[in-house]
Amino acid sequence: MKKIIVTGGAGFIGSHTVVELVQAGYEPVIIDDFSNSDVRVMDGLKAILGFQPTVYKTDCTNKQELTDIFTKEQPEAVIHFAAFKSVNESVEQPLKYYRNNLVSLITLLEVMQDFVVKKLVFSSSCTVYGQPDENPVTENSAMKKTASPYGYTKQVGEQIISDHQSVNPLLACAILRYFNPIGAHPTGLIGELPFGVPNNLVPYITQTAIGLRPQLTVFGDNYQTPDGTCIRDFIHVVDLAKAHVSALAWMDKNEGSCEAFNIGQGRGDSVMDTIKAFVRVTAEQLNYVVGPRRPGDVEQVWADVTKATTELGWKTELTLDDALRDAWLWERNLKG
Repeated sequence: MKKIIVTGGAGFIGSHTVVELVQAGYEPVIIDDFSNSDVRVMDGLKAILGFQPTVYKTDCTNKQELTDIFTKEQPEAVIHFAAFKSVNESVEQPLKYYRNNLVSLITLLEVMQDFVVKKLVFSSSCTVYGQPDENPVTENSAMKKTASPYGYTKQVGEQIISDHQSVNPLLACAILRYFNPIGAHPTGLIGELPFGVPNNLVPYITQTAIGLRPQLTVFGDNYQTPDGTCIRDFIHVVDLAKAHVSALAWMDKNEGSCEAFNIGQGRGDSVMDTIKAFVRVTAEQLNYVVGPRRPGDVEQVWADVTKATTELGWKTELTLDDALRDAWLWERNLKG
């Protein structure tokens, strides 16, 4: 069974990818420092899988600890999720983001090189496009100045990987540019579990609906969009997780290749569309108000996913309604 190192494997996307890896016949090995994830996720993984995957509590900027793990596990590939991910927090604390997101990647690449690990799936983001001139964006769309330090760490991370791969031609890299992952596992056993006040829309919606938050604030309703609110490409996290399995299979057939792929639903939904869909799907009422725009937010972006469909053989199977329904089940299970 092929071992796959999954950094940040206890996080939102990472934990769902661990499930899909096991179901595809891989053996995931989780590395996570639990600075931005909750140990309860491991219980959820055990309940879904019937066993608890191997997990190391380690900071990916610690080269010696990574070296020790690689020595013991001898992985065939790495999926690198571990990074801080809040757009607005990165605006407030840029050095925190530059140090963690870039140093962890560089350290990981060094250790992979030491152990001749030739496959990397990198967790990137649609934020690399900044505010695009037109939608949908393709992988060839221009990268604009990003609206946040978080987005810039993804741009730089992609460049680091490209430069490193150019002098290590045996290394295969799949750079997955996520759009907006939402939802939860359909069992309701794992899902998005933000610390403190959520930075993302859907967990704020579900926490407001269940009574943890007094109200939801919509950040701006005067954008140049049909209803004035920001437009995003929301993708179910299970569909997103499956893209990583497809990327591993693609690298098996494309040794020494380094390519970026948009991973999204391929359509745009506004913040207000999403709120209305949640109310319709769950029959729950939602208290929300409109507030000022939030620094770092892009007005609208959604994906052209033709390349991922054609080359990875991947496509989405779940809808916005599915994602909101699953996120609501997860929230209710959390409350007990």
